[in-house]
Amino acid sequence: MFHKSYSLIINYICICFLENSYMQIVNSIKSLFICIFLCPLFSMGQSQEKESINFFVDCNCDKNYVRQEITYINHVRDQGLANVQLFIYDITNGSGGKTYKLEFTGSSSFNGMSNTLSFDSNVNMTSDEIRKNLIVVIKKGLIKYILESDIADRVEYKIKGKPKNNEAELKDPWKNWIFEIYGDAEFDKESSRKRFEYKVGLETDRVTEKWRIRGDAEISQTNSKFIRSDEEFNSKRDRFSGYASVVRSISDHWSTGLFVSARHDTYTNIDLATGFSPAIEYNIYPYSEVLKREIVFAYKIGLLLNDYIETTIFGEDDERIFNHSFDIQARYRQPWGNIYSRVRASSFLEDFSKNRLQVYSSLSVRVIKGFSVRFSNNLELIHDQINLPAGDASLEDVLLQQKQIATDFDLGFSVGVTYTFGSAFNNIINTRL
Repeated sequence: MFHKSYSLIINYICICFLENSYMQIVNSIKSLFICIFLCPLFSMGQSQEKESINFFVDCNCDKNYVRQEITYINHVRDQGLANVQLFIYDITNGSGGKTYKLEFTGSSSFNGMSNTLSFDSNVNMTSDEIRKNLIVVIKKGLIKYILESDIADRVEYKIKGKPKNNEAELKDPWKNWIFEIYGDAEFDKESSRKRFEYKVGLETDRVTEKWRIRGDAEISQTNSKFIRSDEEFNSKRDRFSGYASVVRSISDHWSTGLFVSARHDTYTNIDLATGFSPAIEYNIYPYSEVLKREIVFAYKIGLLLNDYIETTIFGEDDERIFNHSFDIQARYRQPWGNIYSRVRASSFLEDFSKNRLQVYSSLSVRVIKGFSVRFSNNLELIHDQINLPAGDASLEDVLLQQKQIATDFDLGFSVGVTYTFGSAFNNIINTRL
């Protein structure tokens, strides 16, 4: 409208020049200056009407709780309808809990406004404590958008408590060590089957900026019985495994580590297998960005000492094996979806024909408003089963899965779609029945 006014006045001035009407020229110039200086002010006053917050959150968290606790904004079900989006990425941290990274992004009248916050949970926190702390951080991140929204005049400020002494040092008697002891038992029974399984284990972890030290040990046993006609088949599987590793951060992109292991497993014909492997890893992106993206290359080379329960198909009762592996992992967590892929190739150094290729990938994509697609696949090409016992597997072994059976591959694939439509704005929480 105002651009048309400028054009009409300028055209009128040109006509006055042609007609030599100087008074009309003066009056027209006055009108032009008034239009130039006053019209934008009038336009500015009209554009100051502020927008409501339409909020979308994507997280591995209790979204209903977020809607229940933050009721003064509009919650929308699709990010295409939002003018403030929140994406929460999480990863396990050194305390045994998780580090949550919260990224706020504005659009429409909040375009260009972004905010990044974080929250660290620990292993002693309950799920209720974690979600309450997340709500506190989400509210903090929303403040800058609220101050530019239509509810800015309703905001009241309140500072709780006294200032904290940031110089106070936290004393940790455990020196960053985390220990976890676990155990469970399971019993199943039906007319022709009976199964009892138990396992107990210990996990230790110590994480600092430069070091990560891990140790795991687990013992388990499974007893099964299967009845067919008048025949009774019994199976007993014993397993023990122990792993330890020390990883050192060299730079923002490089790490190196040392891995040791010990294993006993009647199912895979392993009486005792011990291993020792150094490794090196390179991440294309800095490790500080691991919550959002990573492309990692890792190489491991080592020695395995296998002692078998039964003589293998290659006539071995025990053997020493040098092996190596190359591992590639890629992960992207973005507003449009998530991508994860891993490729691992391994072989024996003495015989490259004994090898294994593992490929796993998953993809979740938001295609259009309310519609998303999920894909995942798993493929293993197996040519390294040197541990298989000689002779044919008995019917009892097959029915009760008492022994590992030879195979060349393992393949799996899944696909899923989600489409949501209907009311886009609904802040009501109702959990009855």
